Amino acid sequence: MAHQSSDISKLPREAVLAGFITTMVGFTSSFAVVLTGLSQAGASDSQASSGLLSLTFLVGVASIVLSLRHRIPITVAWSTPGAALLASLSVGSFSFAQSVGAFIVSGLLIVLTGLIPILQKLLSAIPVPIAQAMLAGILIPLCLKPFLALGTIPLAATVILLVFVLGLRFVPRYAVALSMGAALVYGLIHISRTGTWSMVQPLPSIEFVVPEFSWQAIASISLPLFIVTMASQNIPGVAVMSSFGYATPWRSSMVATGVGSAAGALFGGHAINLAAISAALAAGEGAGKDPRQRWKASAFSGVFYLIFATGSALLASLAMLSPAGLFEAAAGLALLATLSNAMRGAMKEPRWQLSALATMLVAAGNVTLFGIGGAFWALLIGLLTHIIAERIARR
Repeated sequence: MAHQSSDISKLPREAVLAGFITTMVGFTSSFAVVLTGLSQAGASDSQASSGLLSLTFLVGVASIVLSLRHRIPITVAWSTPGAALLASLSVGSFSFAQSVGAFIVSGLLIVLTGLIPILQKLLSAIPVPIAQAMLAGILIPLCLKPFLALGTIPLAATVILLVFVLGLRFVPRYAVALSMGAALVYGLIHISRTGTWSMVQPLPSIEFVVPEFSWQAIASISLPLFIVTMASQNIPGVAVMSSFGYATPWRSSMVATGVGSAAGALFGGHAINLAAISAALAAGEGAGKDPRQRWKASAFSGVFYLIFATGSALLASLAMLSPAGLFEAAAGLALLATLSNAMRGAMKEPRWQLSALATMLVAAGNVTLFGIGGAFWALLIGLLTHIIAERIARR
């Protein structure tokens, strides 16, 4: 422990700044997606706020622990694609207790993936175009929100869209964070005009949720949440780390994030995982010239997440008191880049294009049969389409 304290005392300013930017970008660009997803999964306002607090705290702890243990810049984040999946659920599909039970199952699947090598191989066997198409289909309705909001809250939607476009022009890395900031400012103005300051919750609070286990919720939430978290976050996160010359400790990373996901579910959180895009901020040269010392940036990213956790309830209440659809629109802008990447991944290989398109359309339509949501059927129909219409046709 003394050795660790000595290391941190020599912390370069680049690592502190990189850690702060990593947290700022990761948190501000997607906390609205988390709140939207949890609310759609059946959470009350207080439960959604508790879920955001739980996720922020666990992301911070996991980033610190993994970075200190392995001395490489392992950055943890919440599952933004997973939150988008939840946001695609039909209202009233499941009680939040059933959703929490499904979150726990998904977390346990992540743990097993780290402990049992064959599960990692089975996961890798899921065709990339189908997994990416499912994610794209989930994201399409959410990414329409900013543009649909032009018809319901025209002034607010125009403001955040304009800030987003100007951000892309001048500071593209921070365009999403700036648009989220614009939504916060507009929300503050709205709260001042409506005189609802008394409803703002300044202090964080945690709320325990007793889980219920439903096979429909497990099929609709657990399996798709596990797949999108692994395919869109954990596996790309390993690839990002590899591009900077770091070998990610798969076993301990999956166990830590899986256990964290299952534990956080009891307080409303859906899933945490290895960071993908924001991982580059802590692993790149901006975190310091010496690659052996960049773990300090990810560790301090975790520290800043713990600080942000204290303000999570305040942000959640501000979002919930803002004009209806405002933060859903901001969340849609935050997911545009993810949608673009998913579409490219889905349609890249000609021999998978038909099945990928079928997967995408079924997921976008959120077809629900036998109480099971669209993401599950999208995977099934996509695979069947490939086998029947593409593989057999080629033969």
